[in-house]
Amino acid sequence: MDYTYTGKVMWSHLDANMHMRHSAYADFAAQARIEVLDKLGLDLRVFQKLHIGPILFREETIYLREVGINENLSVTTLLVKSRPDGSRWSIRHELFKGDGVKAAVVNVDGAWIDTQKRKLATLPDELAEQFNHIPKSYDFEEVAG
Repeated sequence: MDYTYTGKVMWSHLDANMHMRHSAYADFAAQARIEVLDKLGLDLRVFQKLHIGPILFREETIYLREVGINENLSVTTLLVKSRPDGSRWSIRHELFKGDGVKAAVVNVDGAWIDTQKRKLATLPDELAEQFNHIPKSYDFEEVAG
């Protein structure tokens, strides 16, 4: 299964300097995460039924190259760190321009929230197993719960 998201930089992604604005990098990474979760059976309908959703504690973007309008970006999604039950996790996204040049790296740390109780939650076992199918980075670290 392919876990790479591809999208085109649109006019709305640009800033006053006519290159991709800082928050658009985060938007591309977020869309890549949601699409990976969807492919693994963790889609928005499942989240709504269980009253669970992903939440971020930290987001870091490292900018490497300018990105302009109408460029195609490919975004990879790799699990860098996770508890065995998938309750806390870190994901690394790498954004590549159409010519293969890495434009940015987006690192996020997250967990799951019970959307009714507004407290941290865990995924049911079968969904946690699916979550653990996200491709792991070369430096993946399993952390104790």
